[in-house]
Amino acid sequence: EPPLNRRTRTLLFLESFLGNFLFSVCMLYGVSLTTAVAAGVVMSSIPAVVAILSWIFLRERIGRRTMAAIACAALGIALFSLQKADAASGTGPTSLLGVPASLWGNALVFAAVVCEASYVVIGKRLTDGLGPKRISAIINLWGFALVTPMGLWAARSFDFGVVSNGTWTLLLFYGLAASVWTVWLWM
Repeated sequence: EPPLNRRTRTLLFLESFLGNFLFSVCMLYGVSLTTAVAAGVVMSSIPAVVAILSWIFLRERIGRRTMAAIACAALGIALFSLQKADAASGTGPTSLLGVPASLWGNALVFAAVVCEASYVVIGKRLTDGLGPKRISAIINLWGFALVTPMGLWAARSFDFGVVSNGTWTLLLFYGLAASVWTVWLWM
């Protein structure tokens, strides 16, 4: 394949930063602050956000049915965000900076939705000139570089000896399946 130009390198970095790194951070912290039901409703808006971002960045058309679906998704998220905080959201704080933790959680999960939708739109743009294996390899290398500092920090106090060989095997399979094979197939 031809050498990567600056624009393509930037898109590859953004796809990894938004779709691998920031998505995971927002999702993990977000679901810890809200209920599973609210997180599920917010996550169900991914197709609507993909449609909006595709309309903005790829100039794809949005029909009336798609617009109605986007409105329903926005209404569903708003209704869940306006409900009172649910005690089932965990043992964490009930509010942060005077705002209910569940609202923060929903906002973080929605940020994860925007990251995932950006990942889809950038991926579509990248497949115009790059092969799926190359895209997968490069965004996973960027993801590795982005996560390593936090992983090293967390590893300082983690006892790796308590993890069984079977669990290491499952982690390896999950890493390859979720980060390499599915990305390759998706692209």
